[in-house]
Amino acid sequence: MSESIDGDRFRRVMGCFPTGVTVVTAMDGDQPVAMVIGSFGSVSLDPPLVMFLPGNTSKTWPQIERAGHFCVNVMGHDQLEVCNAFFTKEVDPFDTFGWEPAGSGAPRLEGSSAWIDCAIDNVVEAGDHYIVIGRVLDLDGDHERVPLVFHGGRYGQFHGF
Repeated sequence: MSESIDGDRFRRVMGCFPTGVTVVTAMDGDQPVAMVIGSFGSVSLDPPLVMFLPGNTSKTWPQIERAGHFCVNVMGHDQLEVCNAFFTKEVDPFDTFGWEPAGSGAPRLEGSSAWIDCAIDNVVEAGDHYIVIGRVLDLDGDHERVPLVFHGGRYGQFHGF
């Protein structure tokens, strides 16, 4: 990192930008795996592509990469408990919360605001993260559900104007 920009300062300033909260899931053999991701977005309409950014020290990313497919589950405002379960891993969140396989086989979590089922299209190294580009195979969403957001180190929800 630049000498004039330390990691704490960078994180604090970037925290001014709100992000959605997603859980990226895949099947590693017959074992479901997941990681909570805030760095997610659309890349292209034609062809439909999305991206997420796992850290290069992630233990879950190699499992997702090996699967070749993943499902991005956009968390609803009432799914903080689900999100935290995937962080703490004190209990197996796949045993605690409902899911079903998407077309690719990757877990689609019950109650998500949206889900995007993808095949890995490209992976680019970028600093201490990877940029994973996924080719969208199928997707759906509930436009009435309020998403869970992360801003300034805290979770919350979007309130319309």
